[in-house]
Amino acid sequence: MSSINVFRWSALVLGLGYGYVHNNTLHELAEQKAAERAFHHKEELIQKAKEEFKKKAGAAKDTLIRDPEDPKFDLEAVIDDFAKNN
Repeated sequence: MSSINVFRWSALVLGLGYGYVHNNTLHELAEQKAAERAFHHKEELIQKAKEEFKKKAGAAKDTLIRDPEDPKFDLEAVIDDFAKNN
């Protein structure tokens, strides 16, 4: 009878130990996944910012001359650009 009690208590202790270790492993995996998701989210934000910067940089390279005193001034191009942007 005492060997059965020893077996039961041993199984209980081993089960608790396994549960503790397994729980810690699951929490570590969840933390790693959360860190990966945060990293990928930051990557996406950086990529969107780069694309937006490229769009704005392309618009900044606009060669449209808006000065009416300039000999290369083109009124039609200015009106078309104004209509396109508004």
